[in-house]
Amino acid sequence: MSLAGPSSAQQQAVSPSFFDDFSELDYTRWSVSDGWANGDHQNCGWSKEEVAVWGGMLRIGFSVNQAAEGRSHRCGELHTHQAFTYGIFEARIKTPPHASGLNAAFFTYGGPPIGPVHDEIDFEILLKDPSRVQTAGYVNAQEVPLATPALPQPADLAFTDYAFVWEPGRVTYYVNRTPVYTLAHPNPTPSHPQSIFFNLWSSDVRIEWMGPFQAPGQPLSMEVDWVGYTALGERCRFPHSITC
Repeated sequence: MSLAGPSSAQQQAVSPSFFDDFSELDYTRWSVSDGWANGDHQNCGWSKEEVAVWGGMLRIGFSVNQAAEGRSHRCGELHTHQAFTYGIFEARIKTPPHASGLNAAFFTYGGPPIGPVHDEIDFEILLKDPSRVQTAGYVNAQEVPLATPALPQPADLAFTDYAFVWEPGRVTYYVNRTPVYTLAHPNPTPSHPQSIFFNLWSSDVRIEWMGPFQAPGQPLSMEVDWVGYTALGERCRFPHSITC
């Protein structure tokens, strides 16, 4: 795998590499979304009650019929305080089982209020079909071409390693160390700093994309075993990394 550094014309400040195994929730690194919702498309409100670390695992929850912020349900999200540029972004995740109308996501985002430009790089497991992952994103608030590769096994049955390598002019997505999709010329690619996000949320209007919302019979939880970021030019900052 080639991990070339940015040219001088594309040079940006690079945030420090890190690895977090969620032995605790480090509030100097992470911010928990609480007390608001993304928009009318979302039928759940962000609540700090849906984000917890225990047993060496980050758990992001969804609670049905627990009203929050004027929405019918309660959902969880957290993101890094710091924004990152080119590098390797990796996480090991297990999703809830089939749940139409819900989205379990690991992604980076750099739009308002984090930055002035909406760039985004996404892994999204639409729980209407946990056997696939959606690789997608935005450049200057415009959607880029996406793919929906099949996973080696459904995302809810076992932990899966997700990674993307973000380089100038290229984003390569990996599942369990295997490349599954590449976004590159002639398509635009992100170039602005982005924060790292995890969330689990629902919608009852994004039916074509997420499926018709079907209220789960019990609270759900997305589990994150670890997450890491490796700046371009560095290698093997933690044993699980695809750079090792």
